[in-house]
Amino acid sequence: MLTPFHLALNVANLDQARAFYGTILGAKEGRSTDTWVDFSFFGHQLSLHLGPILQTQATGKVGDHTVPMPHFGIVLHLPDWRALADRLNGANTDFVIPPTVRFEGTPGEQWTMFFLDPFGNPIEVKGFANLDAVFAT
Repeated sequence: MLTPFHLALNVANLDQARAFYGTILGAKEGRSTDTWVDFSFFGHQLSLHLGPILQTQATGKVGDHTVPMPHFGIVLHLPDWRALADRLNGANTDFVIPPTVRFEGTPGEQWTMFFLDPFGNPIEVKGFANLDAVFAT
């Protein structure tokens, strides 16, 4: 059984963070103070703190794409991935990499999308038809 991870990131505005992570991504808000807020990010603990934003660069080479590094994200079962892609499209998300399939026909076939939160933190969401294939070679 997988156990939840904990990730803490800086944001510039907690109300904007609540709107994006809570309303658009559907994360459930947990504890908070006037300087941070916790979310259940698909069952994982994401803590967003007021502070300087981490600098990123598009240096990660994956297939035909260059992706922002560092980044974080989540792996979802494909129907959940599609539902989130629809929600993000409905929110007029400006994608770094729009929803697409990569490594098609291989053991690692996956759907992916990259986007930035309102503060520039890069997020990748992967979708797998079979979650047993996440680490397939």
